[in-house]
Amino acid sequence: MDYQSAFAISAAGMSAEKLRADVAALNLANANTPLSAKGAGFQPLRVMSSARATPAARSFGAMVEQGLSVDQSLSVAPYRAPARRVYEPGHPQADKDGYVSYPGVDTLTEMMTLMVASRAYEADVAAFNAAKSMAMKALEIGGRQ
Repeated sequence: MDYQSAFAISAAGMSAEKLRADVAALNLANANTPLSAKGAGFQPLRVMSSARATPAARSFGAMVEQGLSVDQSLSVAPYRAPARRVYEPGHPQADKDGYVSYPGVDTLTEMMTLMVASRAYEADVAAFNAAKSMAMKALEIGGRQ
C-alpha cells in the first residue's frame, strides 16, 4: 500500500465523520423548532452509508487492495420519528388541547452520535499522522544514502 492510499482512506473517514457531526448538530439545533398544525416543519436527518465490495480475496495483500477499492457512498436522508408533544397552553402554535408538536429529535442519541463521530474523526487524524510520519521517515532514510 502506498502512502497516497493511506492518506486517501484517512481523508475519506474524516469527511464521513464530519458529515455525521454536522447532521447531528443540525438535528440538535432544530430540536425545539415547533411543527405547524399540519405537522410540517423540520424532519430529523440521518447519514446513510453504503459500501459495495469486490468478491472476497484470499491473501492479505488482496484483502488490503479490496478494502481500497470499496465503493462507499454517503447520503443524508430524513427519517420519520414521532413528533414530541409538549403541553404549553400559552404557546401561539398550541393546538386546542394546549399541546405543541416538536420534531422527534432524541437529544441523547444526537449527543452520542456527536461523541462517536468526534472520536472516529480523531482516530482518522491519528492514522493520517502515522502515515505522514512513516512517509517522512522513509524520505529521511532515503536521503541519507
